[in-house]
Formats: sequence, structure tokens, C-alpha cells
Amino acid sequence: MIDLNQIRPDGHRARIGVIAPQTNTTNEVEFNRLAMALEKGGVTCHFTRTPLHSHAADDDFGDMLADIERAMDDLRAFSASVSVFGCTSDSMACPADLLIGTMQKGHNVPAVSNAGAILSSLEVLGVKRLAMATPYTEATNTHEASFLERHGYEVVHKAGLGLNTDMERIKLMSRVLPKEVFAHAKAADRPEAEAILICCTDFNNIDVIAPLEAELGKPVVSSNSVTFWAALRALGLDDTIAGYGRLLEGNYILPATTIS
Repeated sequence: MIDLNQIRPDGHRARIGVIAPQTNTTNEVEFNRLAMALEKGGVTCHFTRTPLHSHAADDDFGDMLADIERAMDDLRAFSASVSVFGCTSDSMACPADLLIGTMQKGHNVPAVSNAGAILSSLEVLGVKRLAMATPYTEATNTHEASFLERHGYEVVHKAGLGLNTDMERIKLMSRVLPKEVFAHAKAADRPEAEAILICCTDFNNIDVIAPLEAELGKPVVSSNSVTFWAALRALGLDDTIAGYGRLLEGNYILPATTIS
């Protein structure tokens, strides 16, 4: 018989609030799977959405930041313990002080961006050279590689699937089969790469991380795995999660030099 005296409310340790693009159907699923895999439990994930901003810099990120401010009203409404911006390309485009500043305006809790989480994960794993696998066009890959290189990382190879050309093709990102993501990421690897980065929070890849690490013998991180890890650590939670790669399995903490 269940002892109701021992049951705590869902989310009693933390409620992670996430801002995801409107078309994204993977971020929410993968975050909730990771939350359910926590041995200590007590962490829930709650999502709101904003439009995609393919050319966010054209108005100095004005429209993008205005949409984020509106989305933050949703996260404030349920008192999110940490706020997360779950879009790789937009978080790499928008200056961190503008993005995180907007997320924290009137909401005095930690804020995490996907771009900052990627940088933090590479730092704690001791990686400097990496290969990058994405569902993106070469132009988007070049933009993201430039972001990483500006922060001291060498992208030795990048490979995309060219899916972010229009709204209908963007919706195909989450439909790529895990076995195809595995093959794509494996093909992107190079001997000199110290790790594989799988970019895009709408790219279905959480199940390929551990198999890729076993086959390639190097760390594999994804947009969603690093951001969930960074959200936990930003809250001071030291939980580890088995089965989803060495970053989540290890006792890594956020570096002091974290760039959000």
C-alpha cells in the first residue's frame, strides 16, 4: 500500500521553465525523459513557446527579445525555479547579456541558454576540438562554428542535413530517425575531434548519445543533454543520470566562467 505521508508534490525540488520554438516537438519530450530518469525525482519541466527568428539580428534582436519577455510571463506565472532558452541557433546569435538579461528581468532566478550550456559542457569535459553534426544548412553550420571558434573551440568538421530552409522542412528535423542521426553524427566524426556536438534542440538524438560514445570512444553532447545538465547545476542539484552519456553520468559542475 502506498504511504501518502511519504509522497511529495511533483516538482518539489525544482520546476524547470523552458522557452522553446513553436515548431519544436523534441525539446519537451527529451527534457521530460531526463527528468523522469533522475533517481531522486522531484524535478518537473514546463514549456512555453515563441516564434522562430531566422534573421533575429536584422532588428538588433528586438522582436526576438520582445517574444522572450512575453514567454517569461508564463514562466513567472508558475514560479519556475530556473528559466531555460531552448533554441541553439538563436542563442548563439543573440549576445548573452541581452538574452540572459531579458530572461532575468523581473524574475530573480537562474537563467540558462542553450549556447551557454554548450560552452560550459565543453569546458568541463576538457574538449577543445570537436566535430559538429546538425540538421542545418551549411550557412547555419558556419554561423554556429564561428560562435564556438570565437569562444576558443576548434570545429574540425561540420555536417548538416539542410533541413532549415523553410517552415515545412524545419518540421522534418524531429522526424529524422535516431538510427539516421546516429549515422549522421558518426560520419561527422574525425580522428582529431575530441568530442561530437549534436546541435539543435528539435533533433531527436537522446537515444544515440551513449551508443555513439561507446562506438567512438569520445564524449558526445547534444543541445538538449547539455541544457538539461546546466539547468540542474544552476539550481545546485548534483544529480547524475545513467544511460545518456558521460556528461550526465558524471559529477560535473558548472564552471565559474560560465557564459550564459
